[in-house]
Formats: sequence, C-alpha cells, structure tokens
Amino acid sequence: MRTALVALLLLLLTTLSPAPAGAADNGEWSVRPADSAITPRAAFQLPAQPGTTLTDRAVVTNTTAAQLTFRLYVADAHNTERDGGLAVRGIEETQRDVGAWGRPEQDTISVPARSAVTVGITLTVPRDASPGDHVGALVAVDTRVQPADGSHLGVQRGVGARIYLRVEGPRQPGLAVEDVRFTARSPQVPWTGTRESTVAYTLHNTGNVKLAPRVSLGVGGVLLGGAGERRLADVPAELLPGQKVRLTETWSGAPFAGWGQATVTASADSIRSSGTDGFLKVPWLFAACLALLSAAWWLLRRRRAARAARSDAHG
Repeated sequence: MRTALVALLLLLLTTLSPAPAGAADNGEWSVRPADSAITPRAAFQLPAQPGTTLTDRAVVTNTTAAQLTFRLYVADAHNTERDGGLAVRGIEETQRDVGAWGRPEQDTISVPARSAVTVGITLTVPRDASPGDHVGALVAVDTRVQPADGSHLGVQRGVGARIYLRVEGPRQPGLAVEDVRFTARSPQVPWTGTRESTVAYTLHNTGNVKLAPRVSLGVGGVLLGGAGERRLADVPAELLPGQKVRLTETWSGAPFAGWGQATVTASADSIRSSGTDGFLKVPWLFAACLALLSAAWWLLRRRRAARAARSDAHG
C-alpha cells in the first residue's frame, strides 16, 4: 500500500518575483492577491501597526479540466539551508510569525474546472510584534496525494502567494559574513588543467528588514595566475530578517599559486560586511622549480664570492 507523504512542494514560492509579474502558478492552479483598485499585485504588500487587524482578498484559479479542492493556510517563510531560496512551513508545522497571525476565511475550498474563487484573508498583528519585515505566504494545498517518482511515498503539492508585512517602527538593517573558508585547488603543473577553488561562507541577516545582498570574493597577497576578485552568483535574492544561510561557490580560473587571505564582502541596503580566511597554495612542481632556482642562485653567489676572494688574495 502506498504511504501518503506529508511532503509539501512549494516550488513557486521560491521562484516568484516580488515584482508585479503575475500569480504564483504551477500550470494547474494559481494563488494571487485580488487586484487592487489601482494595479495588479503579485504579492501582498501590507504596512501595519502593532495591535491592528488587516483584511485582504486572494484569488485561487483552477486552470485544469476538473474540479480541484484545496486546503488553505497562512505560513511563515524562511530561507532554505540548501541554497537560501524562500520556502514556507508545512501545514502541520507550528507557525510562529505571519503564519500564526493570518487566517483565510475558509480552510478548504473547491474550485470548479477553469474557474476562480475569491477568498478573504485576515491578519491580526500582535501588540508586541517586533518592528520591521515579516514574510509569509497564503498557501493553497491540493488535497490529492499524488505518486512520487521512484518512491513508495506520495506528494501533496502547494502554491503560495507571498505576504510581505512591514510592522511600523525603527528600521534597522544588518548583515554579517561569518565563518569564511577558502580552499585553493589547482593543477600541480602551473597553467595546465582546471583551476577550481572553493569558498564557503555564512550570510546572516542580523537586522529587521529583508535584504537583497550582493557578494564578492577577493584574494590578496602574493598571487600567481588568474584574477584576484570576482562577483559571487549563488546568492539568495531575498535574505529574511534573522536568517542564516551557508553558501558554497566554486571559482574556476582563480590564482593557481600564492599566499595571503581571501575576503568575502557582502553589501545591501547601504550596509557592508566582510569576512576573511588565510590561504597558502604552492603546487609541488612550482615549488620544486622555485627550490631549484633558489639553489642555482645560491650556488652562483657562492662561486662569485669565491672568485672575488681569490682575486683579492692574488692582488
């Protein structure tokens, strides 16, 4: 008998742009805020004061040829450990922030084929809510359990429309780069093969607003071959308040030899932070060549000194 998995796939929550680009959509159903009187919305953007209650509306659209039934809930969002993308807490998990404050007016809805249903949503902000950004999603989970490829488990899929709730109060952005580890890898024979160094670091949002960080890696010291700086690409588009993500990126074409320190620098919202790690990389063949050159230079100096001594003795 196939076991039903309580595994929620919220792929569209991780890929939906916060810009007005359309609904969170998996090709079968979508969730989006109901259009405002002025412009379409791709996400709920809600300012609030502590102790207030907000109401809004969402549209759940079924684009398939059959009726679909969904469970609706409000969830907390977080950055994933794997790549820093956005994900949400599952329907059975304990919600602590936006997910605990929000509730749809209906927990379950049925949407006819090729139709849409509008549902209300209420967010009650606690009086002691901390100022700054609180991020979550209104999620519609398909009640069907579908087979998972190559597994005895089943999968329930969900789609979430993001909720960006900003609680009034002091805005305090903060960002830290922590635990930098730079590993220099290169071929033993200089200028041959592939040079692929690796940098690992932790990006930590220490403030109370979401950030869009930009990160660069620079190496300084005595370097041979390759550029000494590059922009890192595998960076989360949004880093939520209080979240930490551990990121790793390879650098092909890094300097193949040298010693000094690697510096990871992150910037966002007019703030800047750096973390460093020392390194030493000398390929054995390169080291052997240096040793031979040094030995030859030393022998040459000795011979010159000996000749000078003999010349002085005969003079």
